[in-house]
Amino acid sequence: MLQCGVIGATGYAGSALVSLLAAHPKVEITYLASHSYAGKRFSDIYPSLKGACDLVLQEEDVQEASKLCSVLFLALPHGLASSKITEEILSRCIIIDLGADYRLKDSSVYESWYKTEHGSKSLLEQSVYGLCELHRDAIVNANLIANPGCYTTCSILTLAPLLAEGLVDPTSLIIDSASGVSGAGRSEKIDSLFCECNESYKAYGVTNHRHTPEIEQELSLILGSDVLVQFTPHLVPMNRGILSTCYANLKAGVSEADIESAYHKHYGNEPCIRLMGSSLPETRFVRGTNICAIGWKFDARTRRVIAIGSIDNLIKGAAGQAVQNMNIRCNFEETLGLPLFVSNPL
Repeated sequence: MLQCGVIGATGYAGSALVSLLAAHPKVEITYLASHSYAGKRFSDIYPSLKGACDLVLQEEDVQEASKLCSVLFLALPHGLASSKITEEILSRCIIIDLGADYRLKDSSVYESWYKTEHGSKSLLEQSVYGLCELHRDAIVNANLIANPGCYTTCSILTLAPLLAEGLVDPTSLIIDSASGVSGAGRSEKIDSLFCECNESYKAYGVTNHRHTPEIEQELSLILGSDVLVQFTPHLVPMNRGILSTCYANLKAGVSEADIESAYHKHYGNEPCIRLMGSSLPETRFVRGTNICAIGWKFDARTRRVIAIGSIDNLIKGAAGQAVQNMNIRCNFEETLGLPLFVSNPL
């Protein structure tokens, strides 16, 4: 059994991760930490997991946790992980960071967008961006894996084949994404209160959302040159889910068949991507799963493609992708312990 731990276990992403690990046939959870609930059992905070995970929550101690775990997941706010991870820790433990600290390869870009100093710049070279469908070969040998953001996972996967096959004008990319309220985390915030967000729909982080450089970094790698995107996130009054609507101008001569061929070429054998063609995805189609569903429309009138992706922000956008990364790194079947179908489609 693989010994695993989670620091930040009682947040939304952390608790979803504990739930998946508790049901994983190859995993034993040996360490859970939560600053807010240290000393309590995990199942006292999440009674739905009583009997499945009754471990007592610890105060976070990355050094101690790395001695008790073969794989340690960090579900912490940005700025914390980079001050805690060292070469010594990585020499004895695989770190999968669900936060932002190791996603951006350029520390100056990170510090500009996140307004904080990076605490371990020397480790950025060895970190691997854990978007499994794009970086599987690098993940296999990585001891520091940066789990991607939720908006970024959905947006990058939706656009990647179009850029890889040179079908669209890379200067024309526009992404409108909508997320459920759990994307804001479990801490108390006025904007996340029921009365503040129910029966309302709003854009936020317009022109300055921190997932923007992450999307640009990965799309630039695919294209082989710098990409800028117009990314606008929106808050939807639902618990979970992301829908990304991506617009791009088609290059001359590109047909609807070319678009379909590109998606099937890149994702036809991917177990965690569901291609829907012109039957467009909805968040309810992927709720509770580790699936990214992608559909598209060819607009002959405007010569644009509108590609739409959907994920569960807590699973494929966080905890599920972290487990997928663990499975790849530890040579398990990639989908082991991961939900691939909605348990209740209604």
